[in-house]
Amino acid sequence: MDSLSQIVLGGAVAAAIAPAGHRRAALLAGAALGTLPDLDALLLAFTATDPVALMTEHRSYSHSLLVLPWVALLIWWGFKRFGHGRVAQAPARWFWAILLALITHPLLDAFTVYGTQLWWPFTPPPTMWSSVFIIDPLYTVWLLLGCAVAWFARSRPLAQKALLAGLLLSTGYLGWSLLAKHQVDREADRALAAMGLGDAPRFSVATPFNTLLWQVVAMTPSGYVIGERSLVADRGPMTFRGFPSNVQALRQAAHIPAVARLNWFNRGFMRAQVVDGQLQLSDLRMGLEPDYTFTFAVARAEGERWVAIPPEQLRPSYDGEQGRARAKRRLGAMWQRIWHAPQTQDR
Repeated sequence: MDSLSQIVLGGAVAAAIAPAGHRRAALLAGAALGTLPDLDALLLAFTATDPVALMTEHRSYSHSLLVLPWVALLIWWGFKRFGHGRVAQAPARWFWAILLALITHPLLDAFTVYGTQLWWPFTPPPTMWSSVFIIDPLYTVWLLLGCAVAWFARSRPLAQKALLAGLLLSTGYLGWSLLAKHQVDREADRALAAMGLGDAPRFSVATPFNTLLWQVVAMTPSGYVIGERSLVADRGPMTFRGFPSNVQALRQAAHIPAVARLNWFNRGFMRAQVVDGQLQLSDLRMGLEPDYTFTFAVARAEGERWVAIPPEQLRPSYDGEQGRARAKRRLGAMWQRIWHAPQTQDR
């Protein structure tokens, strides 16, 4: 999730657990702890060997549920041993405040589609529950309001009530997102089974800034299909549009390390294109057809073979003034799509 959401989540969690007299300090500490796991991006800027490594190593060790409890214990012990302050006054409550402010960060990230390596150093595919977009105001606003009230109310009972209400409403919104996803997945399963794609790998994801309009992507032998579902406007079976992907080139280049790494990271949800003799892979989980956030050139053709090249991240097509204008129009069309079904569905 975005940094603001992580900051207010960490602040709300820590301030709700710490003693009332420590509330402002807990809000600040929780905000810092809620940001801490994403500081891996600063380290990766210097250590990542290429753009594919930069993408796939983010949200790994710093987001691991097997690592963060030890980080929390070390931080707690340091402040308790050398701080001689608030942590020493209420060590048990501050331990839980520190621990939960840290581990709620990767758990929230796992609700997005990017992929969070919750069990690093083990290597199952990254967790992606994909029920909320990376920025969703209806998740964040309740925590922001709760933290604001708590900052000014300090140790008064109103502060604790505001924090608990913010946490309850934001968590309830995540619960709603999972219910909405289940409804969309059920309709998608029916439609894909009728198309003969009942066993096709697929994922569903909320579209930007809302949980009312969803996109479902399923892989096919020649590419992929995409369907949309508005929980407000759509009735009847889902419809899907097909798009090509150079699956043969992708299969032939499967041995290339960058290709294998991306295939593990995004579970094979990739579009493969050959452009000027280069194999370009786009992550289908992030973006709207045909514009995807992450596209990498990973190999070049040499006769019948594919040879690895230093991975290069290609500039998204919505960069630049014209691209941003197109993205703005698409967001407007997306907003209209939430409330109105396509005409073919109305007949």
